[in-house]
Amino acid sequence: MSVRALWIISHEKGENVSIRFSRRFPTVEHRAKCLAGSLYVPVPEESTVLQLLLTELGLADADKPYVVLRDDCLHHQRSPALELHVEGKGVLWPVLAISEGPLILACLPLVEGPAEPRPPLASLLSVSQGLTLLAGLQTFLLGSGSKPDSEGLASRLAMLPSVLLQVCPLGTPLDVPQLGAPAASLVSTPAGTQKQPAWKTGLHRGRAVVNVALTEMVRSMQYGNQSRQDLWDVYGTVTCKCEVEGVLPNVMVSLTLPPNGSPLQDILVHPCVTSLDSSILTASSVDDCDGSAFSGPYKFPFSPPLEPFRLCSYTSQVPVPPILGSYQLKEEENQLRVSVTLKLHESVRNSFEYCEAHLPFYNRDQMGGVDVKVSSGQLEVSKEKNLLVWVLGQKFPKSREVTMDGKISFSGSIPGPTDPLCTDLTAYIKLYFKVPDITLSGCCVDQHSVQVYSSAKPRITTSRELQSKEYFIWNATGAAPVSSGHMML
Repeated sequence: MSVRALWIISHEKGENVSIRFSRRFPTVEHRAKCLAGSLYVPVPEESTVLQLLLTELGLADADKPYVVLRDDCLHHQRSPALELHVEGKGVLWPVLAISEGPLILACLPLVEGPAEPRPPLASLLSVSQGLTLLAGLQTFLLGSGSKPDSEGLASRLAMLPSVLLQVCPLGTPLDVPQLGAPAASLVSTPAGTQKQPAWKTGLHRGRAVVNVALTEMVRSMQYGNQSRQDLWDVYGTVTCKCEVEGVLPNVMVSLTLPPNGSPLQDILVHPCVTSLDSSILTASSVDDCDGSAFSGPYKFPFSPPLEPFRLCSYTSQVPVPPILGSYQLKEEENQLRVSVTLKLHESVRNSFEYCEAHLPFYNRDQMGGVDVKVSSGQLEVSKEKNLLVWVLGQKFPKSREVTMDGKISFSGSIPGPTDPLCTDLTAYIKLYFKVPDITLSGCCVDQHSVQVYSSAKPRITTSRELQSKEYFIWNATGAAPVSSGHMML
């Protein structure tokens, strides 16, 4: 739900009616224009909105006994959603308005869908959320009573731009001001002359915490055939969550590699990074990797947004994949003979959060008899899905090698699942695993290297992990795709 426009109107008796505050959100208005197409009705000028809204609420032309837009019997007020008839343009709907004491608060929510036919109010989440936003702002402006002193109201109105940055950034309501909280405790004006950037929706108040998480995804296509080259690559991301006081706090995160580690390549950074060594950005996976390549440490100074964000991403060339596999599938008298060997490379820590191997069998009848043994872990059989799930658990045996061997018959009367690629002996194993506190490239974030330039000393936490992503081992005795385009992102 988003808001196209918001108005705060003063209509106290004995004073001129006026718009005390208004805010429009151009990005939301652009979405409204795209959704409505030829039926789009733009938000008119403030003076026009004020006149139409007062007329609709019955607060204008009180001395006139009959006003068409107010009193015509064909006009039905749709509470709480009002219609504003803009001359020559069309109808603005639904305009939400609440009146309390000296103020009228109104907003125009975005209707997510075509303008015609008009959707029923009960189906519009934006109506209830818009009313919640107005009620929260009403309590913030008026405090515990319905008629605050003029100075208190003026002070709260002056704070509305900062309040909306927090509760309704870019026109999307996320929260409402805390009910009954004093105005001064909700928003503090940025210290000094630093201007708060538009992309930062608020200021953090409270304990400083910086969390840095490094995740590497490894992808692999293994064929078990000397005529085809196995493929694998590593893609890493660094995600940060920085809760640090200040308008533009400065933080620096450094990535380090082991002495024999391959340099990081294809590095992309978040726009909040303030400066970067040019040698970090020039390394590309298509270039020849030589001894002159930059090998760190990779320093990223930045001024963080409030929400979690991806600080950077990279690729890395590693000599071997973490798990090497061999898969052989053969037809034997209306049965399939299955033989699998998986070996964990010695450089990878033998401590998984989880590790599973999935063996699907497509374009066949439903599984019948399954006589398959595994040297380690547990085997789960799903005959409805023609799927074997080999749960390897959290550790490989001391030898770092596991095997599967046996026979499968397909004697069911119901066809199993189909796949246009995997026909006859074209089949694969797909591995799913996660290894905590390790990366395949050796890249890490040293907790002591994270620098935060802030008045408060933050609590800093770092983590890293290795995960599988599109990790396939193809049947060596059948056809298999030569490139990774079909299975890998």
